[in-house]
Amino acid sequence: MASSMEKVVNLCSRRGFVLASADAYGQLAGFFEYAGYGAHLKRNVEHSWWDCFVKHREDVVGVDGALLLPRAVWKASGHLDAFNDPLVSCVKCRSRFRADHLVEEELKISVEGLPMEKLGELIKEHKLRCPKCKGELGEAKPFNLMFKTYAGAVADEASEIYLRPETAQNIFTDYKTVSLASRKQVPFGIAQLGRAFRNEIAPRNFLFRVREFTQMEVEYFVHPDKLNECTLPESLLSVEIAVLTAEAQEKKSEAAIISFADMIDKKIIGTKWHAYWLAECVSWLQSIGLKNKSMRLRQHVSGELSHYSRETWDVEFNYGEWGWKELLGVANRGDYDVTQHAKASGKDMSLFDEASKQKFVPVVIEPSGGIDRVFLALLVDAFEEKPDKEGVRNVLHLHPEIAPVTVAVFPLMKKDGLAEKGRAVFEELRKHFACEYDESGSIGRRYARQDEVGTPYCVTVDYDTLTDGTVTVRDRDSGKQVRFPIEQVEQLIRNSMREFTNV
Repeated sequence: MASSMEKVVNLCSRRGFVLASADAYGQLAGFFEYAGYGAHLKRNVEHSWWDCFVKHREDVVGVDGALLLPRAVWKASGHLDAFNDPLVSCVKCRSRFRADHLVEEELKISVEGLPMEKLGELIKEHKLRCPKCKGELGEAKPFNLMFKTYAGAVADEASEIYLRPETAQNIFTDYKTVSLASRKQVPFGIAQLGRAFRNEIAPRNFLFRVREFTQMEVEYFVHPDKLNECTLPESLLSVEIAVLTAEAQEKKSEAAIISFADMIDKKIIGTKWHAYWLAECVSWLQSIGLKNKSMRLRQHVSGELSHYSRETWDVEFNYGEWGWKELLGVANRGDYDVTQHAKASGKDMSLFDEASKQKFVPVVIEPSGGIDRVFLALLVDAFEEKPDKEGVRNVLHLHPEIAPVTVAVFPLMKKDGLAEKGRAVFEELRKHFACEYDESGSIGRRYARQDEVGTPYCVTVDYDTLTDGTVTVRDRDSGKQVRFPIEQVEQLIRNSMREFTNV
């Protein structure tokens, strides 16, 4: 029997949400294309993030940076030396694997945060072999994840450039110029939403681990002496979520449900600004429909912290048979990046504090994640198989704000003027919502098609519509149908969207 994840992946392929890139030439692992409903859904999630973290805030500025940056940037940031995954190769067939993934799969243990040397010891101790040919495995070695190319006609170190593995470094190199141009003073943030590239050793798990993805990041700059000068609104303080601290992981304890107010009072999270951005991320994920029970916060243990991080928390999602995986993270990057680029470039990247009349280097809190992982999590959380007369039907309980289609319009029949009236209703509603018109097949089949792509509302035009001007509006999740005058349908749908709660 197919797993729930397999069913979601099958739906994505069958309904054209996500396609393998250049599949006609044989799929290149780790590259996908969003089409039709998938492209709409992805764009809606992107718009939601941008609206929440940039458009509706006074303290965050947006940027859209270059995809390629020179070698000097990545040397200064530490990516050339430290942005590596552990690679192990088969001596016999030359197949390559991520050492940590291989150990986890073969030994059924978590190796989160283990250094490369320890991974090598586990491979030797348990005499692990190549999964493909059972050949001997070589030594675990660091593999840099960046894609390299050259700018210009000469391929040398001076022209060496890299596709960005994260969107953050554009922000750090230009943050002072952006702050001056936008007249922003700390605390303030710079946000970017765009493509990033990582040469993964073994892309896997559909959209979860790919080589090209869309990243959403905010770099929030705070005075180093004011990391606790932040007041969280009650709407964020009251948010409760499962929390797995580094201490709990060491003791093999379970995650505990706790509010952000308690996390701050008990100093579970290092600073209030860190807690604030974690709470904002959780709140946004909830607002687009992710269930609270499907998420948790997990603190990075010391061995897995990135080279720049003072403290990092992940918002993790339960992907079913894949287990708990990172959805997005919030890191305290300290002043590492600004200091490194100042040293490497020779430029003054400090800011001036009017109150103390002194220069300072800001500390950075970074909420960062991948749209692709959020996209997949939304589908997993929304997917349901419901019994019907023909067996089962698929339903995506997507939030109306992000669903690729908000309203579908059906004429009961193609004849007697119903199709023309249906078209008129469709043309009116599409001025306000993402709409789809469908006159093919039975009403039941049309409902099923829309349920499967997450359309929350369906409007049916029938013979009564021609006489009294009313239509039937069907709600996807409850299955309830109500008759309303055509001129009131827009407001009915808007009210229903505002009152929506995720099932």
